[in-house]
This record gives sequence, structure tokens and C-alpha cells, in this order.
Amino acid sequence: MRIKFQQKLDELKERLLVMAGLVEQAIQRATEAYSSRDMDLCELVALSEPAINRMEHEIDQLALDLLAMEQPMAVDLRFILAVIRINADLERVGDQAVNISNRVKDLGASTDDLPVDIPKLAQLSTAMIRKALQSFIEADTEMAEAVLLLDDQVDELNRDAFRTLGAMIQEHPDRTPDALNALVISRNLERVGDHATNIAEDVIFWVSGADVRHHFAANAAA
Repeated sequence: MRIKFQQKLDELKERLLVMAGLVEQAIQRATEAYSSRDMDLCELVALSEPAINRMEHEIDQLALDLLAMEQPMAVDLRFILAVIRINADLERVGDQAVNISNRVKDLGASTDDLPVDIPKLAQLSTAMIRKALQSFIEADTEMAEAVLLLDDQVDELNRDAFRTLGAMIQEHPDRTPDALNALVISRNLERVGDHATNIAEDVIFWVSGADVRHHFAANAAA
């Protein structure tokens, strides 16, 4: 019985990693589409959404079946609960990718420079996702904690974007549409960082049993 249960846990982990691969590919394509103004990449992001949504449902169902039928205890219970939460965050990162690609479509082929470093924000937020997922694969709480420490940098870059683009709208009203699209892209990338933070917190919860939500930053500063 225990062997069969472990096989189901392994299957759950494998499915989540497949889901993670789809989501990571989607956000990478969306951010690359911004840099290159590649509309084909935007279409690929849109086409990936149904598969991501389908996998979210399948993973949730498998996790709930394990909770209902096996009544796991301790670390196995924490693992299943963490998978359910990580699954939801991954699906939302997929949504962020779609939102970004839609804004890139609105920007069109325009190559006019915007006074905001979207590529740097994209690089940092996507790196957070990769590191958070790697911490899950390796059950590494130190790596997960390193993800949490990056969130402030993403938040600050997003605040800089709002200040800079807000000033641009005042000085150049004719460029308001482009500025607003960039603002939305920046906000979506900031949300990607938030979801990476959530995933890292869930890894810590699974491995150590510690709930670090909301107060990690305060503890790290102490």
C-alpha cells in the first residue's frame, strides 16, 4: 500500500513539473516577445493557455483524490497541500504571460524606446520562478529563502517603472497608450515575482513545516 501511495506522490510531482515547464516557457516567450516585438511568440503564448488550464485541473484532481483516499500524515500531507498551492500559482503565472503578450500585441511593431527597463524586470522575475521551481525539485529550503530575498528588488523595479512612466505620460501625452501598456507589463512581471515568492514559501512549508508567509522579511531583517 505504501509503495502504491509513493508512486502516486511521484506522479503528482512529475505532473506539476510538466505544468511548470509549460508555464516557464510561456513567460519566457512573452518577455522575449516584448523585446523583439515578435507577434508569433505572442500567438504561441495564447495557444499554451488551454493546456496549462487543463493540467491545473488534472493536478488538483489527483491531489484531492490522494487527500480523500489515502489520508496522508505529516510531510506527505504538507507535500500535497504545497502542490495544490504551487499549482494555482503556476496557473496564474500562465495568466500573466498571456496578459503580457496581449499588451505586446497592443504595442505592435513600435520600437520607440520607453524609459523603463522591462527586460531587467523580466530577467529577475523569471529567474525567481526558475529558482523557486528548482528549490521544489531539490527540496532545498535555503534556495527557497534566497527567492524570498529577491522579491524586494522586483517590487522596487516595478515602482520605478510607475514613477518613470507616469512622468512620461505627463510630458508626452501622445505616448500615453505605449506607456500604459508598459505599465501593465511591469505590473504583470511584478506579479510573477509574487507567485515565485508564494512557491518558495510553499517549499519551505513542505520541507520544514514552517509557515513563513507575511513575516519572512521581518525575520530576515532582524
